[in-house]
Amino acid sequence: MYLANADKFRILVVEDDSTMRRLVTQGLKQSGFQTVDMASAEEAIDWMRKFGSPHLALVDIDLQYGMSGLDFCGIVRQFSEMPIVMMTANDEPFTIIQAIDKFAEDYITKPFSIRELVTRVSRVLRRIEQFSDDLSPLTQIDEQLCVDFTKRLLIAGENNIILTPTESELLYVLVRNLGRVVTIEFLSRRVWPLEAVDKHKLQVSMYRLRQKIKQVSDFDYIVSERGVGYRLVTGATQ
Repeated sequence: MYLANADKFRILVVEDDSTMRRLVTQGLKQSGFQTVDMASAEEAIDWMRKFGSPHLALVDIDLQYGMSGLDFCGIVRQFSEMPIVMMTANDEPFTIIQAIDKFAEDYITKPFSIRELVTRVSRVLRRIEQFSDDLSPLTQIDEQLCVDFTKRLLIAGENNIILTPTESELLYVLVRNLGRVVTIEFLSRRVWPLEAVDKHKLQVSMYRLRQKIKQVSDFDYIVSERGVGYRLVTGATQ
């Protein structure tokens, strides 16, 4: 189940126990992955604001100092679709369900073997490999428009427009698939994973996003493919 192309993936490890953090990062490196490790959620967020989203994060739920693992995931979800695998010594069903329902693609309970960890990481990356190219904190869509996903800002010259978390997530998914149609069902699952597909809610959110883009650019970046989905275009991808 290991990935043959593991060396192209960067994994962020957020773990406050230095021994566990070292074992996890060493195991990932030996399996070919690139790694970045942080002892706290605050350090990890600062790193992401500087260098962008890695391909996946391994996060301890029960961080002992500062922000908890769940709080970290909540902040990250405001600007990134990065997949998260939770690590926990807490096998209480409610905690695990809360983590999976809100944030995580998977979880692993301590103690675990490195083989099991790498297998789970590989499975998640293989399943969502279409999101494997990381975005920098400031993402240039074209010469006229860029997006700061960490601050949820549309930027055109000196004009900045603040996006809501939902608008930011919608745009993030569209940027990931620049020039390609993203279906209504896929967008709804990514942005509202715990709710039934609601086309009206998606239409309203997309309309508001388009209106904000129009405040900074005359170009119609989001094309509606009637009854199918939406496509983000630039002059080069039309």
